[in-house]
Amino acid sequence: MKPTLFVLAAGMGSRYGGLKQLDGLGPHGETIMDYSIYDAIHAGFGKIVFVIRKDFEQDFREKILSKYEGHIPVEVVFQSITDLPEGYTCPEDRTKPWGTNHAVLMGKNAIKEPFAVINADDFYGRNAFEVIAKELSRPRDRKGDYCMVGFRVGNTMTENGSVARGVCSTKDGNLESVVERTAISYDKEGRIVFTDENGTEQTLDPATPVSMNLWGFTPDYFDYSEREFRRFLDRYINTPKSEFFIPLAIDTLIKSGEASVKVLDTDSKWFGVTYAADRPGVVEKFAQLHADGTYPEKLF
Repeated sequence: MKPTLFVLAAGMGSRYGGLKQLDGLGPHGETIMDYSIYDAIHAGFGKIVFVIRKDFEQDFREKILSKYEGHIPVEVVFQSITDLPEGYTCPEDRTKPWGTNHAVLMGKNAIKEPFAVINADDFYGRNAFEVIAKELSRPRDRKGDYCMVGFRVGNTMTENGSVARGVCSTKDGNLESVVERTAISYDKEGRIVFTDENGTEQTLDPATPVSMNLWGFTPDYFDYSEREFRRFLDRYINTPKSEFFIPLAIDTLIKSGEASVKVLDTDSKWFGVTYAADRPGVVEKFAQLHADGTYPEKLF
């Protein structure tokens, strides 16, 4: 059974502005998503499922989905802040989406096979899709047998400001914990640094694995996630800016022993448009990847 690629495309890029998902960055107006879909097809994925906002649907179908017809089956599901488990009602003052793991829950009825989760506006690189497709394609005999691609933090930086990354601790190749660090940047000496919760500056080795939200799950993850989302709502439903992130659920499942997460290494170099100033550099990188033959003249 070929794995499915689940693309989280419901968000707005608040730091960059506008719908990054529709921004043409390649030589022929390709979006970052186009490269992810192209790499996923060639890595052996069999279907694409997008989660988007309902009000984004018409533009999305016309400008994005039409390109993939004839290349790979595609489905669309929708994320809404009012889509909560039975017995819960969204507070009237809630405007912020419920987070990445809520978005994942929206795929429950569309995905019945092993699947990878990615952000729509991150470039992950071909090797990242190859390693996770291979891992998702192997037989499994138990629930909670998951994986993630651990990017080397030195391959995920921008020169134009700080980045947020899930810094991973591992043991015997499996994930022990993910700690979200919201302001990782280069210092004046070119070291990769962040400030911890005690206000102390910490240095990261460039090879430190970080999560770029490239996860691999089996369908049992939906049931675990719904249970954990209920627990989250019991505590935070009236906290307007609370979000149910994937690492929050994963951390709980690892600690309870219900899941293990294999950390897959990749030499892929991430890039994306975190800030408006990143855009020219990304355009230049895509042009070079076409020029050197990594990608054909036109993807679709």
